[in-house]
Amino acid sequence: MSDDRAPAIEEPRLTTRRTDRRRTPRHVLAVLPFAVAGLFSLLLSGNTLRPLEHITTIEARMASKSDYFRDPEVQRLLLRHGIRVDIHRLGSRGIATQSLDGMDVVFPSGQPAAKLVLDRQDRSVRSVRPFVSPLVLGTFRDYAETLVKAGVATRQRPPDGTGDTLYYDLDMARFTGLLDGADDPRDPKDGTGRTADTWNGIGYDDISRDGRSNSGRVLVRTSNVCESNAAGTYLSILAFVTNGNRTPGTRDGEDTGIAAEIKPLIDLQGMWADEQADSYFSDLGESIAPISLIYEHQYLAHQIAHHDRNGRQDTSRVLLYPTPYALTEPQLISLTDKGDRLVRIIQEDEELRRRALELGFRVRFSGADGTSEQLNAHLAEHGIQVPKENADQTKVYEPDLEVLEEIIDYVGDCPPPVQDTP
Repeated sequence: MSDDRAPAIEEPRLTTRRTDRRRTPRHVLAVLPFAVAGLFSLLLSGNTLRPLEHITTIEARMASKSDYFRDPEVQRLLLRHGIRVDIHRLGSRGIATQSLDGMDVVFPSGQPAAKLVLDRQDRSVRSVRPFVSPLVLGTFRDYAETLVKAGVATRQRPPDGTGDTLYYDLDMARFTGLLDGADDPRDPKDGTGRTADTWNGIGYDDISRDGRSNSGRVLVRTSNVCESNAAGTYLSILAFVTNGNRTPGTRDGEDTGIAAEIKPLIDLQGMWADEQADSYFSDLGESIAPISLIYEHQYLAHQIAHHDRNGRQDTSRVLLYPTPYALTEPQLISLTDKGDRLVRIIQEDEELRRRALELGFRVRFSGADGTSEQLNAHLAEHGIQVPKENADQTKVYEPDLEVLEEIIDYVGDCPPPVQDTP
């Protein structure tokens, strides 16, 4: 009898590969170094918990000292405090005379504008003056050497006594004789003939090392005196010198008479320019203006950055230190509770003060005014010539605010201030 049953089929056997559960998958190992590096970077920067923190935006109106708050390192340090600063750029006097609605802080570059702001406040304000910066004139070597030849500037001696200096001292009393557009036959340093107060008239075409000439007037390019602290401070220097190295007052119309005397020294430049530093440090700076009104920190920051990039100083651009000199004191002023917090941080954070020094500012350490030693040491470390103090330490003191405002308004034909909305 045959067996009709289907043959039995053995069920397939499934086998599994034994794995070591303790082994980390290869794709995880591949990305692990990047994750560790990212975590390490966050730890170093202090931003480990940044996505979980609330960032406070500070609305700020600033003039040239916005350079400090736009620095990436300063922004990183402020983020560690949970703060971001939104900058609205405007000249210092513009800050002081225009509406401040919506602003948490303002940062005018000097005391006259700061006082105008403070006088408008109806709350107790917190403020700080973290650093100072002398007012200087930025120029180019052949123009500086032309002023040396004309007897109005002297070279500062380089550290080794040889090579090209970066710095010159400028006799403002003699220099204003070149700015007035008129030949003074009593002054042999004021040139000769009708071209006396042009660059070629005082010898630029003889000094120029590449055969160039310039028949334009000798003048200083400034920003708008109605808006700029630098321009207003420059007016203070001109007024001080014109008044026999005395601060002008209001006696017998003294301020109006001096304003009328110095107005032509400003009007010669024609249309007002914007912030001068950007033009001066551009590739076309020398063709834009032979002499530009800037702050010392802007020049020093340029030299430090130039040396870091190229391993040498920028010897084509040089500084003229006016005698008498003017020292500007920027003041960060809080207008709101959020602004109070920023002012407190700037007062207390040592790393932020250190960064200001690295950007060329003369920083107030522990409330001290004598800030040159730390800056000089930093410049020397970066291979930058250290400027020397002029033996003539005559300092320009600005007129009373009312007098200064009258001089500025007269010279600049300034519009009336804009009032805050109630």
